[in-house]
Amino acid sequence: MFPRSTWTRIRHRAVPRVRALTRIFQALTLCVASIATPAIAGEPIAPGADLDGAFHAMYELRFDLARERILAWRTAHPDDPLGPAAEAASHLFEELDRQGVLTSAFFLDDDLFLGGIQGKPDPGHRSRFLAAIDTARTRANALLKANPKDPDGLFVLTLANGMQGDFEAIIEKRQLAALSSIKRAEKTATLLLEVRPDLQDASLALGAANYIIGSLPGYKRFFLWFGGVSGDRERGMRQLQMAADQGRYLRAYAKALLALALEREGRFDRASALFAELAREFPANPSFTRELALAQARSAASKSSSAPGAGRS
Repeated sequence: MFPRSTWTRIRHRAVPRVRALTRIFQALTLCVASIATPAIAGEPIAPGADLDGAFHAMYELRFDLARERILAWRTAHPDDPLGPAAEAASHLFEELDRQGVLTSAFFLDDDLFLGGIQGKPDPGHRSRFLAAIDTARTRANALLKANPKDPDGLFVLTLANGMQGDFEAIIEKRQLAALSSIKRAEKTATLLLEVRPDLQDASLALGAANYIIGSLPGYKRFFLWFGGVSGDRERGMRQLQMAADQGRYLRAYAKALLALALEREGRFDRASALFAELAREFPANPSFTRELALAQARSAASKSSSAPGAGRS
């Protein structure tokens, strides 16, 4: 056993490092909170009142239209926790877009990546987000109380915990509280995939967490491991790919997140291909077109710098 003084020194050194690391952790786990809503089993929804259309509008940054469609879905399904979870996602993603978080400028700049947003949140988005997330969590817990393996409840609770973690870390900058929420999201996502392995939207939260934690230097991973968090970078990439290939509501966002991760890996051609697919599918979203151009420019610069004779006078 270490002496009490040794444990005190370890704790005092670990806490500020964990706060910095959780800023990184939440940045890549935007997948859950940003524009994501889980796919659940059930009867097909009538055209004009389905959440697929709502989330398509979110991917195109048409948030008012998205909320109109969510309201129509909630009217038809007043007790379903997915409705308020979708509404919460729309408010959080709009705020993250307003703050410029979901861009390569944010992800590839270590100062921004570690420091989080600089501005203050819109108070209206904040209050509506908190109200919707509370309703979603309450209804999901009611389903799980009746059946601990209820896939709808697990799906919505995964989403709610992930969004809560992102809100705490990015908006409120309470990183230690965010880490606890994100760990709960990982737990429910794991349980969900045991019950319904076909619902690969849940792989997004797992993949993002595994990738970023697995990418950290060993000594930094130790402090997160000390708090009960571990990661595997290669596994995380595979999980992101699974969500991008087989997800439903999260498929496009998983693709965008995978593209940003690929840019961090220096694989600009593959990132460009993914952004090109997103730009074609969501032409009304200028972010995808802009990120495509940036990835292509980085790819060209990388090839130029590695060409034979590059840098010689």
